Amino acid sequence: MNATIAMEDRASRPDLDKGLGIVGTIGFGAAILTALIYVAYSIYTDASSAGVQATTYLPFILLFIALLIALGFEFVNGFHDTANAVATVIYTNAMPANVAVVWSGFFNFLGVLLSTGAVAFGIVSLLPVELILQVGSSAGFAMVFALLIAAILWNLATWWLGIPSSSSHTLIGSIIGVGIANALLHGKSGTAGVDWGKATEIGQALLISPLIGFGMAALLFIAMKILVRKEELYQEPKAGVPPPLWIRALLIFTCTGVSFAHGSNDGQKGMGLIMLILIGTVPTAYALNRAVPQRYAVEFHQNSIAAANALDVTPAANANAADARKTVTRYIADKTLSTATVPALAVLIRDVDQQVSEYGSLAKVPAAAVSNIRNDMYLASEAIKRLGKDKDAHLPEASAATLTTYKGSLDAGTRFIPTWVKIAVAFALGLGTMVGWKRIVITVGEKIGKSHLTYAQGASAELVAMGTIFGADHLGLPVSTTHVLSSGVAGTMAANKSGLQMSTIRNLLMAWVLTLPVSIGLAGLLYMIFAQIF
Repeated sequence: MNATIAMEDRASRPDLDKGLGIVGTIGFGAAILTALIYVAYSIYTDASSAGVQATTYLPFILLFIALLIALGFEFVNGFHDTANAVATVIYTNAMPANVAVVWSGFFNFLGVLLSTGAVAFGIVSLLPVELILQVGSSAGFAMVFALLIAAILWNLATWWLGIPSSSSHTLIGSIIGVGIANALLHGKSGTAGVDWGKATEIGQALLISPLIGFGMAALLFIAMKILVRKEELYQEPKAGVPPPLWIRALLIFTCTGVSFAHGSNDGQKGMGLIMLILIGTVPTAYALNRAVPQRYAVEFHQNSIAAANALDVTPAANANAADARKTVTRYIADKTLSTATVPALAVLIRDVDQQVSEYGSLAKVPAAAVSNIRNDMYLASEAIKRLGKDKDAHLPEASAATLTTYKGSLDAGTRFIPTWVKIAVAFALGLGTMVGWKRIVITVGEKIGKSHLTYAQGASAELVAMGTIFGADHLGLPVSTTHVLSSGVAGTMAANKSGLQMSTIRNLLMAWVLTLPVSIGLAGLLYMIFAQIF
């Protein structure tokens, strides 16, 4: 009986074995080579224009290795997560598998290119402040290598088993693991190494998004059955026969939307980490945004004066920037507001303003001063963000608005992503989409529900996934394409009373439960090892 069912499943399964062909394979290899050459040329050009001269090759070798690992993470993310976007169009015969993955890869590419960057720096904010300020040090390299390698290893493990798990979940767990390990190495409590407020915010997004996927996809499917009374929408697709034109167009549209949304959200995680790597190894070229408009210095000066006045404190006669910097750093790390915090922040704001005004523009800041100014601007920005959430600060509404405006000026000078970084990540994510997708596609298409995926189920799950990811992108929150879409498919199966394959659901839940602790432990262990090596 089981053998008969298996034979029937194989007969109804779409052709998943058709590859890219000789021309496609050559084009794939050429695209990888072109992307690597483009990255190397872009770094060389940026470094040369900033006046960087190589005195030793070790930092650039580490930079190249770190960039390869970061782009490797996005490549794995491509074939691990984006398989969810193409599963529905493949299993409803809306597109052939080999065409669908290329189509999805292209729109992942566009999604990355047109992304805002908000998610990128939301991920970076999870890292311990002391590691971000020392990102070019041995601890900084240990951090980057540990969290990326841990994330890649867990993603590959779940992919090999065909279990749809979340790359976002994995990366965040890796970041938390590095933070905890760093705190323990410095004799602190493990809870001191992570911005738990930001971690909670992101954790809630990761937890709530699959529930939204399940519930909304189920409701949308039920609404579709009530409002659209076309029997072919709710029947199992016939082997090799494409759906009617309007259904096919809807399914291709949803696949396109999920692919674009995945690129715009997930691609940013790699961008943020690549910027950390660049800031650490080539700070002269990447620590400060040298492409800000000419009016920036004047506006920054005005916003700085307004922000310092908004804090409504008079600096002590013996106040100095070094002490202020320590006080602000301690506030961000320990999250405890003291009587010295606000005066110290006012001193830091005035000192940063004085430094930027002295050079006239960020483009004229000398190499020796770049890292210090960038760190001071980062500290001020993070302190203002925390102050805005701190109930003990009792900031008047007008003062809070002024500080927010000033924070925008700080972020414009430090939180930027060069075009070539977006293009490199877009290539990695887009090309990754075109390989390795088969394992996850089979799980989503065949192993979640007990019946074959119908047109209406595929469209409902993808529409909800697309809307959820776009919403999270707008809010600057990372969510899991895998969680949202696979739970959406499960929701439509439940709504249709098709039944769920509990063995697959158990595997999914086990992967979701294990991802955080495994990635935390793995990244923490790797960080401790790399900290000794570097």
